[in-house]
Amino acid sequence: MARSGRAGSQVLRYLKEGCPTLGKLSGLRPRMASLAPRLGYAPGDEKARDQQRRSTQPWRAWYKTTRWQKLRQRVFLRDHYTCQLCGKLEGNTSRLIGDHKEPHRGNEAAFFNEENVWTLCKPCHDSEKQKQEKR
Repeated sequence: MARSGRAGSQVLRYLKEGCPTLGKLSGLRPRMASLAPRLGYAPGDEKARDQQRRSTQPWRAWYKTTRWQKLRQRVFLRDHYTCQLCGKLEGNTSRLIGDHKEPHRGNEAAFFNEENVWTLCKPCHDSEKQKQEKR
């Protein structure tokens, strides 16, 4: 029992004075906050991830424009609401992606080029297409 009391007093001493080896822990938080994330964002933290992507990739706002929405619908109609990789017919457009065949890399002309956009179902876009882009 005395041993745990001594350990507790050591913890209190470390909190007040800092660990002789590590220093004060209170100084760690500000230093950690300034480090850039290396592993990405935690699952479920999509809001923070989207904010970071919008600030570093301003072209992402183009996906919210009426021009893009109209282009996307024209492409779906042209492709008969059918995934161009697996051939699945999908009537629910929320399950379809207007995907760029060749990455536009922020080039507005390539982004809005109808010949560079095709219809993919979400599973193909999230698996097959992403594998191709990583090569």
